[in-house]
Amino acid sequence: MNPLRAARTIGLAAALVAIPTGARAQSKAASEPRSLVVDDFLAIKDVGNPQMSPDGKWVAYTVRTLSLKEDKSTQQIWMAPAAGGEAIPLTAKSENSSSPRWSPDGKYLAFLSARGEGAKTQVWELYLGGGEAQQLTETIQGVGGFEWSPAGGRMVLVLEDPSPEDLEAAQRAKEGKRPERHAARPWVIDRQQFKFDTVGYLEHLRRHLYVFDTATKTVTEVTSGDYDDSQPAWSADGRFLAFTSNRTPDADANYNTDIWVVAADNPDKGKNLVQVTTNPGADHSPAWSPDGKWIAYVSQTDGKALDYATHHLAVAPAMGGEARVLTQKLDRNISHPRFSPDGQSILATVQEDGVEPLARISVSTGEVTRLTPGRLVVREYSMNRDGAVALAIGEPQMPVEVFALGKGQTARVSHVNDAFLAQVRLGKVEYAKAKGSDGVEVAGNITYPPAYNPELRYPTILRPHGGPVSQTDASFDFTAQLFAANGYVVVQPNYRGSAGYGQPFSQAIYADWGNKEYTDLMTFLDSTIARGIADPNRLGVGGWSYGGIMTNYCIVKTTRFKAAISGASEVLYIADYGHDHYQRDWNLEFGPPWKNREIYERLSPFNSVEKIETPTLIMGGDIDWNVPIINSEQLYQALRVLGRTTELVVYPGESHGFTKPTHLKDRYERYLAWYAKYLKGEGTGRPLETKAE
Repeated sequence: MNPLRAARTIGLAAALVAIPTGARAQSKAASEPRSLVVDDFLAIKDVGNPQMSPDGKWVAYTVRTLSLKEDKSTQQIWMAPAAGGEAIPLTAKSENSSSPRWSPDGKYLAFLSARGEGAKTQVWELYLGGGEAQQLTETIQGVGGFEWSPAGGRMVLVLEDPSPEDLEAAQRAKEGKRPERHAARPWVIDRQQFKFDTVGYLEHLRRHLYVFDTATKTVTEVTSGDYDDSQPAWSADGRFLAFTSNRTPDADANYNTDIWVVAADNPDKGKNLVQVTTNPGADHSPAWSPDGKWIAYVSQTDGKALDYATHHLAVAPAMGGEARVLTQKLDRNISHPRFSPDGQSILATVQEDGVEPLARISVSTGEVTRLTPGRLVVREYSMNRDGAVALAIGEPQMPVEVFALGKGQTARVSHVNDAFLAQVRLGKVEYAKAKGSDGVEVAGNITYPPAYNPELRYPTILRPHGGPVSQTDASFDFTAQLFAANGYVVVQPNYRGSAGYGQPFSQAIYADWGNKEYTDLMTFLDSTIARGIADPNRLGVGGWSYGGIMTNYCIVKTTRFKAAISGASEVLYIADYGHDHYQRDWNLEFGPPWKNREIYERLSPFNSVEKIETPTLIMGGDIDWNVPIINSEQLYQALRVLGRTTELVVYPGESHGFTKPTHLKDRYERYLAWYAKYLKGEGTGRPLETKAE
């Protein structure tokens, strides 16, 4: 088998376009780098899902590209030698393929794709000896995820129950009839968790596990019931599947997922299961030990702390028994656990102090050894049976690329964004710390203009991150770099509530939003002023999601900001109860509003809206169920009635995370125009092509 030769027949010309020759690279390097512009977000490609081949010689990965003309993104699967060399496209952009997975013998690469108008997502298989990809599955409802069995020949599929429309369409197709069009049926809701962003209203269509035989094309359901099952993992001998599921009596009212085990040849649709974990918090991400005796998983042992609780690494006997938490003393979030081939340690990523390294954790002692030192972020990784690792790594000056890990060092595998980066100048990113008057140390990033002059003070944008339980980290941030290219210093503190600094730091804002976070944001911002970096007379603030919420808190608490951009934010919390998709969270953190109305009103920035004097641009998507547009509308209406300078921009067809390139471009242009007018005194506050009513 020659994967390189086979892949060349699929698209060598495309590979040559994507990977410049040495002469082209030298030409790019010789030209004078320029500053970033808005349209550069289209040039940066999103690299992810690195998959190490069974023999350790190849890495498959995905590359997502944005098209302004088609107003959508497309995703392609590539393959590159793990030791370095020319990258080869395995699928075409137009096919929009994802989730590559090597067959255990390395002869095939399976992936997900929906090909043809109206087609459902199915598993496809590419024989690397040559030929076109072949469709493997033909499920009624489409495939949500899959994994090969260790010996090959079978796959576990994650499928949602088919809707009535799916079943009718399948029956008509079986009878050779064309699909019929019907008026949309009403949603009949009887669940507490009754909607979700990007999905809409929820009924009782649940996700379950199925085993698919690649030879006979038969599909066997192995779990069932009014529960959602996810994250399937095969035991090494292929006899069992571990998975994550909340099977409590009222699953919509809590986050108590557990690890379960089911026989892969289960004939009763999962009526007989082994419950591996009983922790009242969330347990998820199961991974089997090589001998099949243990399951490693991620555990939030403090269920009452909700998402503020640390995600620990734990192990438990595969057939049930006492669990051990390995990282109790570490107090940092763990994700993506995988047993090493010898079973003596577990690999996982660790979220800490603005970075996310890959680490090896001893099963016997819990000792943590970081395998990827330096300021970087490991977004994803995979490991084959021999322990060869492929990683997706991002750095402040580099969008995510694929690396291979060996002998304690990482080596570049992909060079997807190198040609673009050679054309532009990026601003320096400093990881800084500041201590407040209350003794709390706050860390975060400061991004400088590419031509930064320490003799000058610069207009500065405070940009709180979303979450709140996330962190501004060492990955590439196009938005911050775009602001820097336009002459701004960008300040991004990891305020209390952030991940990466331990549970007490994160949990400090539990049911007390907008207080300690604001203190920390001001501490970090004031330190940049004290250092002579930020101009105190030209300060702006803006963020998205919880970053938008923090923007609202900032502008009701102080008038020091000359411009604000509140993106997809909440402002009057009582209005969100039963309207957004946080049906569980409001009840668990604040309590029902008919019992605890005071906390909803006390913490809502809306009730201090008269204090806002900052010119405020308000933005959101019209079908956002995470933070519904009602919040933006209410804030805008209040500011208009008060006669403040404001504008509301609503993007049609967008949920919480925007997907249309035209809208992404428009949003960047409005960011720059608003700050230019109100921080620099330049322009109209609107993009050039947009005319005021």
